[in-house]
Amino acid sequence: MELMTFRKLAFVFSTALALGITGAANSETLRVGMECTYAPFNYKTADGELAGYDVDVANGVAKIIGADLEFVCQEWDGMIPALLANKFDLIIASMSITEKRMKKIDFSGPYRFSTGRILGRKSKEMNLFDGMGNPIPENFKGLRVGLERATTYSNWFEEILPGADVVLYDGSEPLYLDLQNGRVDLIMTNPMKAHLKFLSKENGAGFEFKGPTVDEEKYFGIGVGIGMRKGGDPLKTRLNNALKELINSGELETYARKIFPFKLHKDEWGQ
Repeated sequence: MELMTFRKLAFVFSTALALGITGAANSETLRVGMECTYAPFNYKTADGELAGYDVDVANGVAKIIGADLEFVCQEWDGMIPALLANKFDLIIASMSITEKRMKKIDFSGPYRFSTGRILGRKSKEMNLFDGMGNPIPENFKGLRVGLERATTYSNWFEEILPGADVVLYDGSEPLYLDLQNGRVDLIMTNPMKAHLKFLSKENGAGFEFKGPTVDEEKYFGIGVGIGMRKGGDPLKTRLNNALKELINSGELETYARKIFPFKLHKDEWGQ
């Protein structure tokens, strides 16, 4: 009797051990492709650790869906071909969702939006937008607006404020320089770049954003999402649910405010 009990216990133990080992071996690992050189979104610190907004998003999503991550550094031009060649499972690299890319790969809903904001001097009071966030055309009269040529921002002004006195530039450096020197009263550009390159620096101390974020999808697109191979709808659903949870919990805003004094997403879900 004791011998039989011992054998049964040994069998149960060995079976449980085998199942435990098998379960560990089958735990989900998702390989994530990113540039690893695109600060402040995904880059390596001086210690060689990956950091940035995209990295935080990847880790936050993985924690919610219960997956381990393996990061793969990949040059931008080869990002989608590498995904399709199964070198990794996801792209979390500030990749904008576009119709052209959606013909090749699938995307989650957006976790960051492409937007524009207007900058001007703090010392000048300007009422450029109404309570609904719409521009007031007559309040732009007499103001010179600097814009980079052939950009989303110049397209927006051309269609929304065709009567504005626009000055076009071939790059961002002369744009900021002329704003500082008073050759233009306002500029419109990407708020993230404006904060990093100008507003957070000494020469940008006398300037601020004027009015709300402009993010109309027609001009600025859907935003940035997690790329994946087509046919992975169950994974896409899990990723979308995780991103919604990060938005609703405020965690996604926390990631952004580690770098910027504002969030990088809309509160409502975009897909």
